[in-house]
Amino acid sequence: MLRAAIFDMDGLLIDSERTIMRSWLSAARELGAPLAEAQFLQVVGRAAPESDAILLSLLGDHDLFRRVEARADLLLAQSSAKSGFPLKPGAADLLARLRARRIPCAVASSSAAHEIRHRLARCGVLDFFAAIAGGDEVPRGKPDPAVYQLAARRIGAPAPDCLAFEDSDHGMAAAAAAGMRVVLVPDLKQPTPQSAAQCFMLLASLEHAEDHVDAWFRGRH
Repeated sequence: MLRAAIFDMDGLLIDSERTIMRSWLSAARELGAPLAEAQFLQVVGRAAPESDAILLSLLGDHDLFRRVEARADLLLAQSSAKSGFPLKPGAADLLARLRARRIPCAVASSSAAHEIRHRLARCGVLDFFAAIAGGDEVPRGKPDPAVYQLAARRIGAPAPDCLAFEDSDHGMAAAAAAGMRVVLVPDLKQPTPQSAAQCFMLLASLEHAEDHVDAWFRGRH
């Protein structure tokens, strides 16, 4: 029986992936580096070490990678300082519905744990989550299942009893490998046919998720 919900953050709960991508593409363009949107999409859903290795390979030079990274971080900080990252449509209503049903919630994100807390606090939803698991707390990032396994342990629920919410193929693979059913809500990339076929449910937006809560967590009050 499903009795807990575990969420990805970037691109799923908060609309941050587009701003992050724009920061990197702008930084690369300013520094004359070869980086296209289709190339950057390879890192979506991955933890920092895996993302950095891919971007280093794409840029082809360690010094250039560090300069682009520093410029991208500055652009991202400037953008975030102005308005932060907004919640995705439907996220607040879904979290409120789960709280009303007494469904414990956790976050399993590729972002660092301190960044998860900071971003969710700015959006006003941090207190909806009983546990946080970050990409900096596990030896391998998504698509490895470690961050989802850690989130399940911290929330006190066996992985098969958790329903995961993801926006990327890498995240979908991680949650599925942990033994969870996955609701896939694509953001920057459409899912591969394999991910679409394997997910528990495919939704166009979290706005459609609230209607399914009673069916997902039948018997939980």
